[in-house]
Amino acid sequence: MAIANNQIVSIEYEVKSDGKVVDSNIGGELLTFMIGKEQVIPGLEEKICEMNMGEQGQISVPADKAYGEYDDAAVQEVPKEQFAGIELTEGMALYGQSEDGGTVQVTVKEIKEETVMIDYNHPLAGQALLFAVTVSNVREATADELMTGIPAENAHTHDGGGCCSSEGDSAGSGHGCGCN
Repeated sequence: MAIANNQIVSIEYEVKSDGKVVDSNIGGELLTFMIGKEQVIPGLEEKICEMNMGEQGQISVPADKAYGEYDDAAVQEVPKEQFAGIELTEGMALYGQSEDGGTVQVTVKEIKEETVMIDYNHPLAGQALLFAVTVSNVREATADELMTGIPAENAHTHDGGGCCSSEGDSAGSGHGCGCN
């Protein structure tokens, strides 16, 4: 029976870009998410819905269904003084806050004498991804999970343990395996 919206799915995965492994949870904690809540990239979720519990498969996700095409307009030149106190290196990831309060990741592309070129594109923008996936578990969501959209496995606990990946950053480069 195919996987449907509002079901909770747990997967083990490895993701490659250009033949190189960019993220994996093999031998670690399963990635658990709710179908239909945009918690993983669209192309991955779409293909997982065609699978069954216990099934393994290779899922090819084109750039437009992963992190989108690379947008040259997302590269900006900003004054170097905005990074006072930070030892910048080309390729480093920096995190900040967007106007709506969310977390924004940028990559330092180039460091000039007075300015810094930063890239707002996701590090895997413009790249097709290949996932090796095993669907480890599929279950119906509880009433609380349906209301919050957060699987119990990802809910914060009062003892400081657990994690919440519903706002995850996405697959690749240690960015959380296909999460959005």
